[in-house]
Amino acid sequence: MEEIIFLVEENPEGGFVARAMGLPIFIQGETIEEIKTNIKDALLCHFDREEDIPRIIRLHIVKEEVMAYA
Repeated sequence: MEEIIFLVEENPEGGFVARAMGLPIFIQGETIEEIKTNIKDALLCHFDREEDIPRIIRLHIVKEEVMAYA
């Protein structure tokens, strides 16, 4: 695995949540910078060997907005 993709969304209760696509890795953090740090920590826990961790970590940051037509 050369890269891993995380879907990052705003948490309705504050902060952000992130989940790895295709792997059971879920992260929480108050800021995007904290999410990045927590992702690195979670990857160290998830993979048995550091050399198995994908070198590319892609973040898909989703922001939902609601608007009225009129």
